[in-house]
Amino acid sequence: MPIVVNLDVMLARRKMRSRELAERVGISEVNISLLKSGKVRGVRFDTLAAICAVLECQPGDLLSYQPGEDDAPAAG
Repeated sequence: MPIVVNLDVMLARRKMRSRELAERVGISEVNISLLKSGKVRGVRFDTLAAICAVLECQPGDLLSYQPGEDDAPAAG
C-alpha cells in the first residue's frame, strides 16, 4: 500500500501513549493500534481531524505517499 501511516512517530514526538490518544479522541485503543500499523483501509475525516487536534499536527504529518512498482496508475 503506498499510503504510510506515521502515527507512531507523531505520538513519540508528543510523548503520548496510544491509550491517552484513544481516550482524548474518543475511539478505542484497538482502533488506534490498527491505524498505527496501517491495517485499516480508511479513516473518517472527523476521526482524522480529532487526532490532528489532539496531537496539534496536520494530516500530512500522519500520512505519507510512498509509491512502489506495483502502484503505477492504470492506463486508460
